[in-house]
Amino acid sequence: MPEITAKLSTALADRYRIERHLGEGGMATVYLAEDLKHKRKVAVKVLRPELAAVLGAERFVQEITTTANLQHPHILPLFDSGEADGFLYYVMPYIEGETLRDKLNRETQLGIDEAVSITIAIAEALDAAHQQGVIHRDIKPENILLHNDLPMVADFGIALAVSAAAGGRMTETGLSLGTPHYMSPEQATAEKDLTARSDVYSLGCMLYEMLTGEPPHTGASAQAIVMKIVTDDARPVTELRKSVPPHVAAATAKSLEKLAADRFATAKGFAEALTNQAFALPATQAAAVAGARPSGPWNRVSIVATAVAVILTVMTLWSWLRVPPEVSQPVTRVSVLIPEEQSFDGAGRFDISRDGSLMVYEGLGEGIDQLWARRWDALDATPIRDTDGANRPAISPDDREVAFNIAGSIRVVPLQGGVSRTLATDSVNCCVRWSPDGVWLYFYDIARGLSRVPAAGGPIEVVTQVDTAAGDVFNAFIEILPGGKAAVYQANGVSGLRLLALDLAAGEVKELSPGVFPRYSSGYLLFGTPDGTTLMAAPFDVEKLEFTGSATPVAEGLRTPAGGNTYFAVSQTGRLIYAAGSATERSYEVVWVTREGQVTAVDPDWTFDPGGNNRGVSLSPDGTQLAVSILGDVNEDIWIKQLPRGPSTRITFHDAQDVRPRWTPRGDAVTFLSEREGRASVFVKRASGTGVAELLLTHEFQLWEALFSPDGEWLVARTGGQQQGAGGRDVWAIRAGVDTLPIPLVITDFDEKAIALSPDGRWLAYESDETERNEVYVRPFPDVDEGKWTVSIAGGVMPVWAHSGRELFYVNADGEMVAAQVQTGSDFAVTDRSVLFALDPALLFRQNEQYAMYDVAPDDERFLMLRAVSFQEAGPELILVENFFEELKTKTDP
Repeated sequence: MPEITAKLSTALADRYRIERHLGEGGMATVYLAEDLKHKRKVAVKVLRPELAAVLGAERFVQEITTTANLQHPHILPLFDSGEADGFLYYVMPYIEGETLRDKLNRETQLGIDEAVSITIAIAEALDAAHQQGVIHRDIKPENILLHNDLPMVADFGIALAVSAAAGGRMTETGLSLGTPHYMSPEQATAEKDLTARSDVYSLGCMLYEMLTGEPPHTGASAQAIVMKIVTDDARPVTELRKSVPPHVAAATAKSLEKLAADRFATAKGFAEALTNQAFALPATQAAAVAGARPSGPWNRVSIVATAVAVILTVMTLWSWLRVPPEVSQPVTRVSVLIPEEQSFDGAGRFDISRDGSLMVYEGLGEGIDQLWARRWDALDATPIRDTDGANRPAISPDDREVAFNIAGSIRVVPLQGGVSRTLATDSVNCCVRWSPDGVWLYFYDIARGLSRVPAAGGPIEVVTQVDTAAGDVFNAFIEILPGGKAAVYQANGVSGLRLLALDLAAGEVKELSPGVFPRYSSGYLLFGTPDGTTLMAAPFDVEKLEFTGSATPVAEGLRTPAGGNTYFAVSQTGRLIYAAGSATERSYEVVWVTREGQVTAVDPDWTFDPGGNNRGVSLSPDGTQLAVSILGDVNEDIWIKQLPRGPSTRITFHDAQDVRPRWTPRGDAVTFLSEREGRASVFVKRASGTGVAELLLTHEFQLWEALFSPDGEWLVARTGGQQQGAGGRDVWAIRAGVDTLPIPLVITDFDEKAIALSPDGRWLAYESDETERNEVYVRPFPDVDEGKWTVSIAGGVMPVWAHSGRELFYVNADGEMVAAQVQTGSDFAVTDRSVLFALDPALLFRQNEQYAMYDVAPDDERFLMLRAVSFQEAGPELILVENFFEELKTKTDP
């Protein structure tokens, strides 16, 4: 073996560096290697010499290329293949994890839900290949890789390539295709023309083993197993495991029928049967129902689903009989109930599938937002795995996947289980949207403009940049029109919120009308009025990129979007869903909170809306003035309030978002963050409002925190996490007139945020998730590598120093204000921790914020905070409109 490895390493030295031998398979030896060109780990599989000898390189490579075009989330792709110094090889991604065989060897039997989920995912992969005319021929647990517990089918089509390349001479190799336990009867009897039903049989064998702990047919020898496959019927799975639901048992039995014509015609049909609690074989249906237990979640779900299916069938037949085909279907409106515990905020963040059968929305899961899938023929929504922290979902055109934004990246997750993938991990800001053919994902990137990335993965391409000459600040909410040649999107700028049409090939832009959030469906362009409260629609020509009739209101009372989020969705089949309710009324007051937790309004007559996720207050060094961001008609601006009951004055007037003010050490100016330079950068403005805002610092990544050191020499800033996902929040510093570029301070694979400098400027406090939960840490400043101390215990966020320098305040995981007593002499130490008070829910404290949302009075005896005076809204209520286009036709011009 070492001699073969050395020879192979030499033969492939110009493309791959062989690192080690991984194992042996029935047809190939597997090596771990590094792809030198693409800098990635790969698995190089080398055909066994006796097999390669009868195949020939040219024929093998010719046949194997037919599998290279297979693309599916559950198919391990083929990277490369060829011949080198007598070796026939093919190259696939190296997947860290285990095979299904390893898992079965360890666990013997799998949970029913898990077994069914794995089977459905594999069936989807098989169906995609079968539609391309490719049969796997060797489905077995050894060929199923589990990456993060999600299955991927390996060696797809390799058996076909070997069989075709051998030209019927497989007997010369001493090898046979298909593992005996999982061979279909057609394979066992050496039929040449195998169909998709053969793979269905093999998949059924795997499901049988996952459920019962052993394949359907076993024996002392391969010959004995083959004989049983041809002659014996498998025992029903319920004889070996009574808890298997009747429909799963029936689907398994059908997949294992001896006669291929009696099996499922497609792998998709097999998958659908596994999700249909009403599925049963005609001859066994009564027995399955009689044998079903009245207890247990599977049986309860089966009873409910069957009842729903019967009702839907009766209603459908009744509607067919009652309404003649030429008569328009009635328009109906119903309210969609979402469980209160999911905290659906109604500000959008939902999508509907093209066929209208499915809605995906963002709601609270186990302590964090995640995505939920709600089919209209089901009573409840189900959580979508691997979507923690997701927002703004977009369902793929084939309704099989959902894409969403998360931590500055785009992630795509299969709806029926499968391997998720992360795309465009650099500065994704908002609102992913699929192209009609599912090939591209479009999104808003504040640094680049409207951009796109291949749905299968690849480099980002800029679609169109923001027209700053026209006064635009950013573009968002792109809609790709049918044919993929043009788009409509929303522009935000000095001209207000308006819709533009873009010829993707020519790059030509055409003004359409004021509005927000465009969506196209069945000849109409739908969009919201600039204030977001009314849904409009107008006939639209996708070739000329112009309206062909006047726009008219089709739904009013929409809930005003918060931060520009999605607030309606429309299918291609006439279903419309939107969030109803008045604009969110958010009113806050500034309050003092004593160390004992007593709350007093600073100025009871002064309330305001601080905006979205940019709330924060900053006290001047002498405690007489407050700097705060206030939401206006378009975006947040910086205001200065004279305390306690003096006037408030607006000091920034740019259309861009100006947020998170911090006073300079002398108390005559405030720093703030603004996107007026195309990305969030640090600016400074005199507190008197005179003069212009001065740019202090910009960075290749966006800056979302900034503060001066007490001596005014250093400007410390924190980058945002939306550029790189996890670990994208880091701390930098620069000295005016000394450094030309920011100096990295705390740059790790984790998120550092909520930065705070001690009054003497010698200690940097921040929070980090390096232990998988946020804790408060302190380092020396600016020599941050000289030490590190953990301040909080069992969770801590939002550190703020006391003016005395002897205390460091933070909020613990239970939502309590804590005062940590510290020593800051020649060294740092925490001497004690005291819980001061529990934070009232009305106070604006949320554990997922990335900066401190409060300040401390100069005497360290009170905390300045924001308290909700009113946070009321009508709704949110989701309204589902059936046969929406019937009503639309009567309202819009022909």
